[in-house]
Amino acid sequence: MMDTKQRLLAIVGPTTGGKTSLSIALAKRLGGEIISCDSMQIYRGMDVGTAKPTVKEMDGVPHHMIDIKDPEQSYSCAEYVTDARAKIEDVTARGLLPILCGGTGLYLDGVLLGGSFEDTPSDPAIRERLQAIAEQENGKDVLYDRLCEVDPDSAAAIHKNNVKRVIRALEIYECCGTPKSVLDKQSRERGLLYDATVIGLRYHSRELLYSRIDQRVDIMMNDGLYDEVMHLKAAGVFERNATAAQAIGYKELLGAADGQCTLAEAVEGLKLATRHYAKRQMTWFSAKSYVTWIYADTEDGQMRPFADILAEAIDILASRGMWGEQT
Repeated sequence: MMDTKQRLLAIVGPTTGGKTSLSIALAKRLGGEIISCDSMQIYRGMDVGTAKPTVKEMDGVPHHMIDIKDPEQSYSCAEYVTDARAKIEDVTARGLLPILCGGTGLYLDGVLLGGSFEDTPSDPAIRERLQAIAEQENGKDVLYDRLCEVDPDSAAAIHKNNVKRVIRALEIYECCGTPKSVLDKQSRERGLLYDATVIGLRYHSRELLYSRIDQRVDIMMNDGLYDEVMHLKAAGVFERNATAAQAIGYKELLGAADGQCTLAEAVEGLKLATRHYAKRQMTWFSAKSYVTWIYADTEDGQMRPFADILAEAIDILASRGMWGEQT
């Protein structure tokens, strides 16, 4: 992709973990601009539920890949990779540091590792045929069983109800005769496409993280999350985009709007779903050798002062030669 690898920074970790504050503080000190790595913040109007940083929180730091699509529009990981790399090029060309920030691990892998999108053939005819099978009775099971036969590693990593990913994995296999999992492994072995420093925030105390999640959900409700959901519902957004309808925060409150549960029950469901999501994020990022970790809390489960977290991040950057003349 490039002869000399471009330098970039990425801040990752679980939702509510403190990524936004750290990325903004580092951007101000390093002369950087932030590129969101969040699969839902791309949608206009989905603001409260996706925890988009406010103008005040951005503190003058330019943010990219936020509010780039209407919520009824579909947007794939491959599209994100293409667009995010263009932003990286643009920020770098202006002499600034690109800083990716977010918790969508698949998007970050796509940017850093490459290979699995731009090098993989696609065939609409195959995809349409597989989709037609999926719409038949027991068709989803048929497709998943087929994936288990031809690409068991991908099948183990994809839930059988995630039909879109099952179809994509089968499409890749039928197009090139090589399992998607093998292509992904080859991509990882090629190494990172960028000179990337990836800092992850993690917690000793899961209870502390979960408490922060509960507090954020309460703040979101006070900030008008339910009204936001109702507005999008009235506009027909969730009928036109199943991805938006399944987003955490929207799916749960839609249940209350449709009379499937009380609002209080929906809020508790949202807190639980967010905790589960945070756990999945940590499982994903913990498996990535490219992440350098910082604990956001002490061993006895107390939040560390932000200044200490920032100082540790600066030490990591200094060890990588990313701290000095920029400051």
